[in-house]
Order: sequence, then structure tokens, then C-alpha cells
Amino acid sequence: MAYDPATAERVRHLLADRHDVHERKMMGSLAFMAKGGMCCAVSGRGGLLVRIVPETQPRLIARPHVRPMVMAGRPVSSFVRVMPEGYRTHAALRKWVQCGLDAVAALKTRPTPRRPPRRPRASAAARKTLAG
Repeated sequence: MAYDPATAERVRHLLADRHDVHERKMMGSLAFMAKGGMCCAVSGRGGLLVRIVPETQPRLIARPHVRPMVMAGRPVSSFVRVMPEGYRTHAALRKWVQCGLDAVAALKTRPTPRRPPRRPRASAAARKTLAG
């Protein structure tokens, strides 16, 4: 099932003034990436997937039209699925998109893993000398 192009256009409009956001098609959804992290996605299964701070999930899923995001049969604590009724108005959609942007901003940036320095290899002549 393809994502809803009208919802995608509404999200695009909300994020139009940000230069750090780009779109990426992922798993039948259209994801909106900010600072390298997915802030929200228009789902191919219906609704809007929104990144959240995991500690807020119980409070958010108590709201109408919001449920946990489930992937491979397991709930994902850092995302919720908002059904279309939950973002019908411009103000409601703006609030959910901002929630996703705030959650991405709260992510801890992981340093790029560095390889340990390579030890110089001994030459063939040195290996023969060491071997004896």
C-alpha cells in the first residue's frame, strides 16, 4: 500500500522552511529525516509515524487516535502511530511534526567510531630474525 500523497504534501509544507530536512522512501512509507534521524513518516499502512522521546510513550498513547508503532510484532518505544483522525487539522499535524523534530533534537549524537591505529607489520627479514 502506498503512502497518502495529500498527507505527505501537508508535512512537506510544514517543513518547507527547514534546510536540514530531506525525504527518504522507506518500507512503503515516506520518511522525513532531520539531522540524520527520522522525525516522522507518512505510513503506507495508514497514519503518521512520529518519533517520540520513549519516556513519553505511555502519556501519548493514552490520547485518542494514537497507538504504539509495532514492527515485526514488537512495539517500538521511540515511535507512535497517529491515525488520520489525530492530525486532521493543520494545528494537530503541526503539533505532531514538532513532536518528531523535538525527539530528533533530543537524540544523543553518536561519535563516529574510530579504528585503532594499525601497528606496523614487521618486514619479512625481521620476521625471519624473530623466528630464529
